[in-house]
Amino acid sequence: MSLFKKISGLFTGSSQGGRSGSFEIAVQCSRCGEFIRSRIDLVHDLSAEYGEGDQETAYLCRKVLIGKQGCYAPIEILLHFDAGRNLIDRQITGGKFAAGEEETRKR
Repeated sequence: MSLFKKISGLFTGSSQGGRSGSFEIAVQCSRCGEFIRSRIDLVHDLSAEYGEGDQETAYLCRKVLIGKQGCYAPIEILLHFDAGRNLIDRQITGGKFAAGEEETRKR
């Protein structure tokens, strides 16, 4: 019966290995000052970077955000996650990470 459950899990969209959750991020456009919020799905939005030899697999997420106020300047964020999908590094071009309450957080 477990084989049937595994096959049905492919079609029902069950989470992989019990991993679920999202990562919220807030940025501010350096051109117009608009605050933009985005959510990253930790199961589907990450790209695997396979380690060579004894290195463990890490994950990468690249997003380009564009605000709604009309300046249309792209803000590119690059997030690096470890094997446990915990944020280890972040980079931004075209803006800055928002401080205070709108700072990045994991749900």
